[in-house]
Amino acid sequence: MVTASAERASRIAAEVPDPELPMVTLADLGVLHGVEVTPEGTVVVRLAPTYAGCPAMAEMRAEVAARLRAAGFADVRVVTVLDPPWTTDRITDEGRRKLAEHGIAPPGPRNAPGRGRARTWLSLSTEPPDVPCPRCASADTEEISHFAATACTALRRCRTCLEPFPHVKDLP
Repeated sequence: MVTASAERASRIAAEVPDPELPMVTLADLGVLHGVEVTPEGTVVVRLAPTYAGCPAMAEMRAEVAARLRAAGFADVRVVTVLDPPWTTDRITDEGRRKLAEHGIAPPGPRNAPGRGRARTWLSLSTEPPDVPCPRCASADTEEISHFAATACTALRRCRTCLEPFPHVKDLP
């Protein structure tokens, strides 16, 4: 019974959209770190912020709790988890696809060389690796602002089609 409740609660929490990037869910972003139901019936949801001080966390916690309560879960606790920290490697392939479909360049592929928990950048450049344009797929892009509409995105411009686009920053 607790397992079925946990699975149901998990599905509900997984469908909550990110407040800053509503085309992706918390599960797509890898922010949803886990859901469990205690023997007493309390639903405990663990969320890992994309970075310390993320202003969207309050909205995420409130929306997850509201949806679970609306689904009949009376006792809900949403907690923030900082260990292990969130990285862009947690974004699912589906999340990357959705970001790209909406004109947002996702971070580098999860399985690309140099990616993963032990990644170390040995470069004096502040430029990230090639970021293809989500509109025309050209790799000839440049960062025009390290900060865009959200703190976890940078603003880039394609030198081929000249269109600006946001890019989710790579976080090791």
